Order: sequence, then C-alpha cells, then structure tokens
Amino acid sequence: MNRFFSSLPQCILSRSLPAYKVKHLQSFVIKPINYQVGCQLLHTSKVLKYCSNPTASTNVISQLEGSAKLVKDVIVFKYENPRFFKYLNIFAISQFFCWNYLAHFSFTSLRDSPVQDTGEDVSWWRKINLGENKYRNSLSIMCVVLGYGLLCVSWMYILRSVRYLVLRKDGSTVTFVTYTPYGHNRIMDVPLKCVSAQQSRPQAKVQLPLKVKNKAFFYILDMRGEFLNARLYDFTVGLRRKF
Repeated sequence: MNRFFSSLPQCILSRSLPAYKVKHLQSFVIKPINYQVGCQLLHTSKVLKYCSNPTASTNVISQLEGSAKLVKDVIVFKYENPRFFKYLNIFAISQFFCWNYLAHFSFTSLRDSPVQDTGEDVSWWRKINLGENKYRNSLSIMCVVLGYGLLCVSWMYILRSVRYLVLRKDGSTVTFVTYTPYGHNRIMDVPLKCVSAQQSRPQAKVQLPLKVKNKAFFYILDMRGEFLNARLYDFTVGLRRKF
C-alpha cells in the first residue's frame, strides 16, 4: 500500500484520505491490471476525485497519458464484419444509379400535356400536369438529391465505422483503422488527448461514439465487436475529455 501512494504525484499525497476511502481503493491496489498505462490511470482516476484542485488533477492525467509506456502496440477493440459493409456499399451504389436514372427520365421524357378535364369530380392528382416545367424540374432535382444523399450517408457511415482500435506503445497515440467502401483499410493516428468517448462502455448498448478533435461527425464502435483489452480501453480511449 505504501509503495502505491509513494508513486503518486505530490498534489495527491498532500491531501490525506479518510480511512474508509483508502479501504475503498484497496481492491484496485491488490489486483491491478496487467498494463502499465491502464494500471496508472486506474489508480490515479480513483484518487483524483478527492483532490481539491481540479486543474492539478487534469495536469496529472495528461502527464500519465504522455509518460506511460507499453511493451508493444495493443489492439483494444476489433469489429470484423466486412461482408455487411460490402453489401451496404452495393446498396448505396445501386440506389445512386437508380435515382439518377429516374432523374434523367423525368427531365427528358415527361411531356407538357395540359389537363383537359378539371371538373370538381376529378381527383386532385389527375389535375397535376407532371410535364409542366415546375413539376418536371422538381422531380428531377429531388431524384438527384436522393441518389447523392443515400450514397454520401452510406459512405460516411462506412468510413466512420472502426475496424480496429490500437493503442500505440508510446502510450500517447491511438490508431483508428476504419472500413472503406471498397474493402481497404483506412488508418489514422490520433493523439490520445484528442479522443473523447461520448459514453462509457457499460452504458453503450448498440454503438459507442468517439469524438476526435477537429473531425466532423463521430467515429463508431459497434458493440457487436470485441473489446480485447476492456479495462485498458476504459482508462485510456474510453475517457471523456473536453476539447
């Protein structure tokens, strides 16, 4: 126990802890996790909430993240489902061509034929002349927007779906390996301090969004994937940070 508290920063040691709080921490001291980064962050995160200076607490976390080292790169999460994204890409491309064909057909084939019978007994949709310029152009634009919209949304979802999440051995960098529409991997290295989890792992039921600083939209961890190092994830990538 003394070895544990002797390794903590001075800002933590300067504040005495009540006996019942120290007892609460003993389970984390006796059974630490097997990774140096997760071990340090696990111990520190349970003690930092008792510090009176929030600025000092933030600085300690940052120092630990930057100084902790791993023996090698560690995969903390993986989600292998390339078949689903292949089918999603086929669906997106087929919808793109389908809606653009409809747009071309609407613009070139609809003829302006004024409605002759406009009596009260005629249904409202029979009174519409689809060949009139305002209807023909509107239909064409709508089909083009739907085609491009479905393609963009599908591809954005694919590009933001995480296949592997790798914590580098320097302890301060995390690598996002994401899917791409055509089956290749897309790799991006991000400083650990620039990644913020929007939910904790136990709270997420379907998907867990990760926010990367200066990047639009969220990166998605599908909960059907496997957390190979769950506790290491919880105390490194899984922390919520303010940018």
